[in-house]
Amino acid sequence: MRNSFDAARNHLESKNAIGYVPLHESTIGDWKRIGFMSGLEVHQQLNTRQKLFCRCPAGIYNRDEDYDGELIRHMRPTLSEMGEYDGTALMEFKTRKEIIYRLNNENACTYDIDDTPPFKINRQALDFALEISLLSNLNIVGEVHITRKQYLDGSIPTGFQRTAILGVEGEIQLSNKKVRLIQLSIEEDSCREISDIGHRRIYKTDRLGMPLIETVTYPDCETPFELREAAEYIRFLNRSTGKVRTGIGSGREDVNVSCRGGDRVEIKGVAHNKWIPLLSHNEAFRQFALLKIRELLKNRIPDKTTWQINSIPLIYEKLNSDFPGIVNARKSGFRLLAVNLPAFQGILSHFTQPGKCFADELSDRLKVIACIEKPNMITSESISNEGRSVDFDKIRKWLCSNENDAQIVFWGPEEDIKTALETISDRCLMAFDQVPRETRKALSDGTTIFERVLPGADRMYPDTDSAPIPLPDDYIESLGKNLPIPVSTRISQMKSWEIPHDTFHYLLKKNLVPLIEKISDDFGFKHKVIGTFMGHTLKHLEGQKNPHKEFSPNKIYDLFSFIRTNHLDPAIAKPILSIMMDYPKMDFTSILTSLKFKRRSQEELLAPVSFLIGKFREIRKSDNPKITIHWLMGQIRNQALGNIPLNEYSQLIEVQVSKEISE
Repeated sequence: MRNSFDAARNHLESKNAIGYVPLHESTIGDWKRIGFMSGLEVHQQLNTRQKLFCRCPAGIYNRDEDYDGELIRHMRPTLSEMGEYDGTALMEFKTRKEIIYRLNNENACTYDIDDTPPFKINRQALDFALEISLLSNLNIVGEVHITRKQYLDGSIPTGFQRTAILGVEGEIQLSNKKVRLIQLSIEEDSCREISDIGHRRIYKTDRLGMPLIETVTYPDCETPFELREAAEYIRFLNRSTGKVRTGIGSGREDVNVSCRGGDRVEIKGVAHNKWIPLLSHNEAFRQFALLKIRELLKNRIPDKTTWQINSIPLIYEKLNSDFPGIVNARKSGFRLLAVNLPAFQGILSHFTQPGKCFADELSDRLKVIACIEKPNMITSESISNEGRSVDFDKIRKWLCSNENDAQIVFWGPEEDIKTALETISDRCLMAFDQVPRETRKALSDGTTIFERVLPGADRMYPDTDSAPIPLPDDYIESLGKNLPIPVSTRISQMKSWEIPHDTFHYLLKKNLVPLIEKISDDFGFKHKVIGTFMGHTLKHLEGQKNPHKEFSPNKIYDLFSFIRTNHLDPAIAKPILSIMMDYPKMDFTSILTSLKFKRRSQEELLAPVSFLIGKFREIRKSDNPKITIHWLMGQIRNQALGNIPLNEYSQLIEVQVSKEISE
């Protein structure tokens, strides 16, 4: 029996063969070597009162267990205008999924379940989307044509998503380059997935139909960090309008990645921009590894038409394995099969992603296409000790395997076995030719798993229920009159204002730069002071406490108005803000009272200094001026706060200490 140690060693050797470098050790040279190329599809919900094609309220979410009814559907593919079926639709149909929708009366209607035609498009959403298109330097279309984009995964009950292109061919300015934009579209959001087990998938419809924009870039990003910067820029641009939703799930990125010789793979639904560098880095190297596997296979079998798998059924008693997956399969009454993969020795354990190998490519597809839950297979090249629990020497004899073959043992319900065998064969045959064009799901550890075949153009067709919408020039001009300042200009402004660079991300994410500018312009405070207060103090307090739901950063405008009107020193802003975040309706005078603030003149502030100097000498018996001043400030700092700048107060104390010492 081959030792799993050999497979683990092969895994490491294959990792070295492709020159995988961890993200934190990588350089531009590493990404150029593999031909890293990437672009984005940034999805952002619009902050409208109603959904896009009906009048249900938008933004009302229900708990997963709260619903008023269920709807069950089975999806079927339809022909495109050219008489072709979309590959993704065919794959989803093959899974034989039962789709269950959980509906709430307060945010779903008959349109959502395709029982009535769409209403006219939400004009508020269209206005918002067009303004963002203009801000993205896109060329606005003359007429909006709504189309249907086929989705058979069940995420939309109709089986298609209504979408329309609003702008084409724009650009955004990053720190060192411009990234071109292909288009911006407006579309309806999909359902929230609750679970996906076996042949049953459950969705909630509360998010369904909410207005969403999708900004698509060209694959202009040549490093994972450029890619994140582009994602952040688009995110900041959208938020700068104040017309998009924020919070979990309101913004999601699909990351398109390839390497030289590879193909476009879409990493779907990346919820956090901080994940983008590692996900895109690992995906590019995954493709690079698949190209190495292709090279190995072509050297072994030049003509793939001669290659095919063979399989045999196994009897649990004869196999006599204590592998947990096989034990559970026997309890479930699943069939057990062994499959021989000619010339695949060393391929199944070949490195693809950190902690993953080519065998995972097969296991993932068995889960998605054949609907066999993991663990669903074990191989002759398992890189863990689990491989020792199956006697593959015995299996090789039963399969009449050659020395350079590899073997798989898998299990599943009788009705899924045919699909499983086809899935294994299809994915292995793909390995001879190409990096499959597919959609992959992002995991928090920076790796991905197969989700579905990448959709093609055959899934698009016109929506015959919706008339074209003309966009007159004067209408577009009126929308462009009050656009916010571009993000790149805001970054330049913050640099010129000398606001600390480490605050930029937070200030842009929260869209606080306009507020900084307004406070500074209206009350005469330096931009640097207000920017630092927002980017450091506000951010720190948000991390320390959970602000009241009625607190808004916009209340800081009123805070600095109060400080200027009452001639207070700005240092008092921090303790006031801390109380404001807990009690946003408390007036500022009451907050000062709770802080025990009292108006004091310079003479009153300096009055206790002589007494305290004497007290310090009794306690510490030191005449070191610096130590004395530091101790004094600690004793009487709070009475100065808001009355006088603390650095000025410290200087006055220093003068008094010097006098006392000289006397």
